[in-house]
Parts: sequence; C-alpha cells; structure tokens
Amino acid sequence: MAIFGKNKSNKKEEQSPDEMSFLDHLEVLRWHLMRSVISVIVFAIAFFSLGKQVFENIIFAPKNNDFLSYRVFCWISEATCLKDPNLTLIRRDLGEEFFIHIKVSIFLGVAMAMPYIFWEIWRFIKPGLYDNEKKHARGFVFICSSLFILGLLFGYFVISPFAISFLSNYSVVTDEVSATATLASYVNNLTMFTFPAGILFQLPIVVYFLTKIGLITPDFLKSYRRHAYVVLLVLSAIITPPDIISQVLICIPLYALYEVSIFISKRVYKQTEAELTA
Repeated sequence: MAIFGKNKSNKKEEQSPDEMSFLDHLEVLRWHLMRSVISVIVFAIAFFSLGKQVFENIIFAPKNNDFLSYRVFCWISEATCLKDPNLTLIRRDLGEEFFIHIKVSIFLGVAMAMPYIFWEIWRFIKPGLYDNEKKHARGFVFICSSLFILGLLFGYFVISPFAISFLSNYSVVTDEVSATATLASYVNNLTMFTFPAGILFQLPIVVYFLTKIGLITPDFLKSYRRHAYVVLLVLSAIITPPDIISQVLICIPLYALYEVSIFISKRVYKQTEAELTA
C-alpha cells in the first residue's frame, strides 16, 4: 500500500504545476510531510535507544565544569570566564525522566532531520519555480541546513553556558539556598537556548524570499536598520539571562545576519529588476 501511494505521489510530482488541481497539491504535500515525519521518528528512535550516552555527553555536558565552552571563555580573557555551574538536578514526578527522555529524543530527531526536511520543502516548491528562479535558488537545502546547524551550535556552545552559569550561581536573596533544578526545567531551558537560535539564523533565507516576491526591499531594510537593532537587543535579552556580556555575544551574530540579509536583498532586488527590464 505504501509503495502504491508513493508511486501515485511521484506521478503527480512529475506533472506540471498548472495541470495539478488543489487536491493534487495537497496530496503531494501530504507525502512530503509524511516522509519528513518518518525521518524525525527514525532519528528519535535512534537517540532514544542511546539514552544514557545522549544525556551524559550532550544534554548534561553544558552543566559540567569541564565543558569546552567554559575552558575557551576562560582562555580568551578573565572578563569572559564563567563561574563553574553549581547545579544539582532532581526528579520531582514519577514519570518525569521517562517523558523527558521522549522529549529529548524527539527534539534531537527534529534537529538531525532538518537537512532532509529542508530537502523535502525544496522538492515541493521547486516544480512551481521558473528556470531562472531555480538557478538563483540553487543551494537552498545546503544553505538552510548550514544556517540551522550553525544556530544550534551557537545556542549550545555560547548561549547555554552563559545562561546555565548565570542562573545556577544567581543568589541575591540568600546564600543558604542550594542551586537545584528539576530535570524538566533544565531540559526546557536548554531547548529554549538552542532551537530558537537555529530558527533565528534562517533570517537571510526569509529575507531572500520576501524580497523575491516584492514584500521588502533593501532600502526598506536600511531605513529600519536602527529599529532592527533595538529588536535584536530585545531578542538577545529574552533568550539570555540579564548579563550584558552574554547579550552582546548573542546580538553580534544577529546583527551580522541582518547586514548579510541587506546584502542578499540588494542582490535579489537588482536581479529582479534586470529580469523585468530584459
């Protein structure tokens, strides 16, 4: 049955987009989504089976004193040297560890499957593009995947150490309270410090398509540059603890991405004008 459905989907994908009805497009989209979900499930099962190694080497690594980022920050200068995390994790509910195990497996499954998901997205939108648009959008999967992975690594190795170090050592009220956190709280915060960074790093891709369809222009991005900086500072403050050094470290790559987005928008705008006047 699966083979029959796959052949049916491929047959419709080979049709011209103008020949396909709305329901045909939904059918094709359904198969792209199903293959994407299956890829996530496969990776999630693999990570679930390696639960102990995953938690020790990936999830709990940012709270250990010998984590790579702590050594690098201290090597750079004393100003960026972070306090050793003083954090003890506890399990509050009976099924907490089991459900967190599933959540972490799904999260890592999505992260590992993102290149394939981007490829499925590209396969869905590619038939509706003109030849010159396909040429300009060449490398879509590689660029999106690279930016997403770069964002995840930035969140994991930069945002997470600063956040965990600051929050675990924060003691203004009293020094008699030991730093403990539930397993769910720790994992939720680690997820918040990493996955949004991967999404934010897709800004150049979003700007490319918005410029392509005429919703924004490079002049628009330049005119609202100051406003964008304020928004970036607010975003940096939201996804990091109230520490000026960590906020600056987060804002720098976001600022660089905005400048890259202006450059991309300028190139796309010029290409579009050249095609219209040709």
